[in-house]
Amino acid sequence: MLEHTRLSPSSDAPTGLQAKRVVESAPDASVSSPAVPNFGELPDLLLVERTRGRDTRAFETLMRRYNRRLYRIARSILSNDDLAEEAVRAAYFRAFVNIDRYEPAGKFGAWLARLAFNEALALRRHSPASSPLSAPQSPAAPAAEGSEAATFSAKQLEDAVDALPEVFRTVLVLRVIEDLSGVEVAVCLGLNETTVRTRLYRAQQRLKPDVARQLRAEAFNIYELTTERADRIVTHVFGKLHTAGTAVSSESR
Repeated sequence: MLEHTRLSPSSDAPTGLQAKRVVESAPDASVSSPAVPNFGELPDLLLVERTRGRDTRAFETLMRRYNRRLYRIARSILSNDDLAEEAVRAAYFRAFVNIDRYEPAGKFGAWLARLAFNEALALRRHSPASSPLSAPQSPAAPAAEGSEAATFSAKQLEDAVDALPEVFRTVLVLRVIEDLSGVEVAVCLGLNETTVRTRLYRAQQRLKPDVARQLRAEAFNIYELTTERADRIVTHVFGKLHTAGTAVSSESR
């Protein structure tokens, strides 16, 4: 049974912290009651429908599912981790408020990615701290000497990616680091597949061969989203929804 509560500054409705506590265990915890679904196993479309009914656990599951992708998209545009987090929070807030506008014909993840992309661009335009990097910098010399293949730390790989022009960097992040298909990247960025292929090729050509090689092998280490930051994104989004008086609901126990 869903208990509907309208959020307002003086409401006793569940806060983001309360909702986070309920949902965090959903993907791994066993469900004791057949009436309570394991939210982590539900498909996007069903979670979207529950979110349209203002179900906080469904929306939080979606956020945790796409946190890393959206953060990496924003981080590929902004040169600041905190600003990237801010762009992701803004994208989620916009997604919740406009959830009824989402058309199921397209993938929900791509819709979210496009929102994050636009929020990051808007934030970059209005934030001096997110100005582009001054000039491409080659990664520092690898720590290990005399080895057959040079190895680079995650920070050095990130510096190499950061030095790419934004139009190449974002495509590289989605195709190589997030491992999305060319079609998915095209939808996320509003491009055609040919442009995606061209930008990916040019991005890889600008990287040193050993950097590109290790980047493909260790893509999961680049622009990684920490657990603390992921939790903070969820908490802040629900806090903003609470302050804005947006109606949500939580499943009573």
